Formats: sequence, C-alpha cells, structure tokens
Amino acid sequence: MSTPQTLAVPEGVAATRIETPRGSFAAHVARVDAPLGHVLLVPGWTGSKEDFTQLLPLLAQAGFDATAYDQRGQFETPGTADDDYTLEALAADAGAVARAASGDPVHLLGHSFGGLVAQTAAAKRPERWRSLSLLCTGPGALGDSPTRPLRNLADALLTVPLLELHRIGERAADAPRPPEIAAFLERRFVANSPDSLRAMTLHLLEAPDRVAEVAATGLPVWVGYGELDDAWPLAAQADMAHRLGVEPTVLSGLGHSPGVEDPAALAAAWLPFLTAT
Repeated sequence: MSTPQTLAVPEGVAATRIETPRGSFAAHVARVDAPLGHVLLVPGWTGSKEDFTQLLPLLAQAGFDATAYDQRGQFETPGTADDDYTLEALAADAGAVARAASGDPVHLLGHSFGGLVAQTAAAKRPERWRSLSLLCTGPGALGDSPTRPLRNLADALLTVPLLELHRIGERAADAPRPPEIAAFLERRFVANSPDSLRAMTLHLLEAPDRVAEVAATGLPVWVGYGELDDAWPLAAQADMAHRLGVEPTVLSGLGHSPGVEDPAALAAAWLPFLTAT
C-alpha cells in the first residue's frame, strides 16, 4: 500500500474529473503553457492518484502536463460488479483518459500493479503512447507469499467488509501512522469497489508476462525501482529492464513507492528520460 506523506494538494495541481466514453475518472492534473508533452500516471493496487500528487508539480516545472487518475473502482472513480476489470479493459481506460487529457500520444507511467496495466496498454495500442515507464513493477504476476497472502485476500473480499480487512492490515503495520494519514488510508481503502480490488488482486496472482510484446512495440522504455523495494524481486525487475533493452534506474534508499517517499528524487531520476524522448 502506498502511503502519502502529506494530503495537501500543491499549488498548480487541480482535483478534477475526466470524462471519457468509458466513464468518468477522478484525477489530479497539472498543466503548463506550451508543454513538452503530457504524462499519464497509473497507480497501483490499493493506490490512487494521491500517490503521484506531490510529483505532478515537479513534472510541470520541467515543462510537462501531467495527469494522475484513480483506476476503475479505485477510491473516487466508481466501479460496479458489472464492470470489466480485465487488464485489457483497464488498459483501455488508460487510453481513454489519455485521449481526453491530450490530443497527442502521451508518456505513460505505471506504478506497481499499474505497471501491468501500462504494459498491456502499450502492447495493445502502442500508437497512443510516446514512451512507457515502469516503476516498481514486474514482468507479470507478483504471486502469493506468506508476507503478502494475496490468495487469502482475494477469497476474503468475497465476504469480509472492506473496513474490517483494512483494520486487520493496519494492525499488522510496522509503525503507527499520523492520524490524518491513517484516516485517509482507511477512507481510501473502504471507498474501493470490492469487485475492482478483487480483480486487481487476482491479476497480481495470474497476470501474464508481456515483456516480449512490449519490446516489439519499439516504444522508448524506462524502468526504475527503489533499492529497498519489497514487492517484485529486484532481480526480476532488473531482468525485465534488460529484456526491454534498457538499464534499470535504481533509486537509492527508496522502497516500493518512490512517488510518495521522495518525489523529488524520483523526478530527478526520471525526467532526463522524459525530456530526451
């Protein structure tokens, strides 16, 4: 779970909704005059647009329009039991948000589970994107583990209320959180669609490896991860980068959520790729 360090929306960032033929998506947006390009940021499992909010003004300062959004069924974007939560459908959502935000192909970044969505979007419709950036994500399924029992959670989501699941998880947290952050995390988790969250959990268990498909698109690619990332093994992320023909960027001292841990460090490491693309 990504944990924002602050909930303040910075100057120059607007909370809005993006209307698309595929529905309405909650978003945080930063815009500049005469942008160098547009960046679309896709959040991960149990995450939201807030995971990128502090990064958006740094992208704007570098000359980029930027949009972070809640995926279907995440936080402030509604989702129902009848919605399509396949990776292909979530990738189509990303494409719809990109088209609504910018008339030109955009730079696409996916964080964690969002990286699986971004890879699918790039592989299925490469003409929509200027580049692909993969942050703290892997080539396919994350898999189950004793420390991250995703199969148990997927089963529990069929019957256990989200509030109860969240509080179980919080009791297992390493350290207490500031009250404002704790309240936000609870509100965000409970606002998720259980159907969306279960589908994303199952994707983390079952998603295919699409690296060869992504490589075949010829899109410029950037891969980065924190040196302390505890999700996909670092060796798997490095191997994914090499299969995509790039050297990974390792973010010193950071873990699985660089966008909230140190957005300035992430921007410094990532912006050279964006400006050169």
